[in-house]
Amino acid sequence: MQEYPVKRGYTKDLQETIGSRLKECFGVEPEREAGHFRIRYGALKVLDASCGKEGKSLIIDTVSDTGATDEIILDTNRRFRRYLDEVTGYSTKERVKKAKSVEPE
Repeated sequence: MQEYPVKRGYTKDLQETIGSRLKECFGVEPEREAGHFRIRYGALKVLDASCGKEGKSLIIDTVSDTGATDEIILDTNRRFRRYLDEVTGYSTKERVKKAKSVEPE
């Protein structure tokens, strides 16, 4: 499970954005259950997305398909990074920098 901070201004409709961006980025209608959105796509057997505490973070839990081909893995990773960019408002580089600043020393 991974928690990603969400940029100020992106938190307003975060719950709706989580589901709509899954459909937009992966082309799959997410299942919705108790505030969680779940999809199956490519190299992901399960991608579960939900709002964190106070609606200021995105929580992602994934289960990978270890039998996926390299092509499928690359496509899935590209879509996943785009999804994170659009929901959190941070680029990959910014997310890495934020994660490093949060880690305990």
